[in-house]
Amino acid sequence: MTPHAHTPHAHTLRAHASRAHVPRTVSRRALAATGLLLPLSALAACSDPAPAAAGGGSDGAGSSGGSGGSGGSDGGSAASDGGGASGGTIDTSGTQELIRSTADEEIAALLPPEIAETGTLRVGVNGTSSAPLSFLADDNETYIGSEIDIARIVADKLGLEFELKLTTWENWPLKLEAGEFDVVHANIGINAERLEKFDFASYRAAYMSFLVREGADFWLEDAESLSGRIIAVSPATNQERILTDWNAELEAAGKEPAELKHYSSDADTLLALGAGRVDGYLSPFASLSFIASRREDFELQGRINAGWPDETLVAGTFAAGSGLAEPYAAALDALIEEGTYGQVMDRWLLSEEALPASRAHTQENP
Repeated sequence: MTPHAHTPHAHTLRAHASRAHVPRTVSRRALAATGLLLPLSALAACSDPAPAAAGGGSDGAGSSGGSGGSGGSDGGSAASDGGGASGGTIDTSGTQELIRSTADEEIAALLPPEIAETGTLRVGVNGTSSAPLSFLADDNETYIGSEIDIARIVADKLGLEFELKLTTWENWPLKLEAGEFDVVHANIGINAERLEKFDFASYRAAYMSFLVREGADFWLEDAESLSGRIIAVSPATNQERILTDWNAELEAAGKEPAELKHYSSDADTLLALGAGRVDGYLSPFASLSFIASRREDFELQGRINAGWPDETLVAGTFAAGSGLAEPYAAALDALIEEGTYGQVMDRWLLSEEALPASRAHTQENP
């Protein structure tokens, strides 16, 4: 089967051509999936804003950063400068080799007729996102990241052209329901509230971790380990909710709770951590792993499911009843089997969040 050809679209979201990687197999952890049963004030508030990695990314949570584009630009993203004390191992250039796949006619035949007829997969991404999920490359023009790479190889597998369209974290639900996108890749977690309006195809686990100074003589991973510690966390986020619940557990047991610190910017948080004014910083694993890979003075500790005390998964998000969730999940399964999905996860240091399989999640079958 020959590689599926992609023709550039007439918009300002820059892409570049490259040779396809040869798929390889990687090992993955088995994960159980349930809905994140959290009372949320807005449909757009699930995978909480992640930090802008030092030297790269922007200050949002979700997908492709950037500005402009005929796909409806709602926001912009700061470009990576390739920074970090150690320079890291992730290629953040705008000329990185694209990971590609090939079309599967049997899976493509599952597409809703209206999508098959257009021949295009319109992918909505968050325009104020953070590395490594999606962000502006070093050239300040090209949009790269794990969310974009996964959506692109799914389009390949479905035999569709890939079209990147920008939105914001607050606006993606309305724009998706209005039909401006076929799917949204914006670090969106599955929960009961969203299942009332959207269908999903899971593609990544959702973890939180602690960023600490290199060589710390303690280990942070649960309520017990936080007693008496000073922890930085972004306000009004899911991770703050977890820490607040853990503090309640500590106080109920007669133990000293953690002191929670809020900072006005990610740069201030990292400065406080480096100076020893806080013991750790709890935030999404994906962005913290990117920071740790580019800084010799920080490391990660612990891994907490973002749906604690339940579990959740990050998923491609569709309008309910669109008919896209099943073929999308089938394409992801094929990509997992052939190893292309694993290449994407390895490239962005997200192998710990790789899934062994995808499936469709709907209100009837959460």
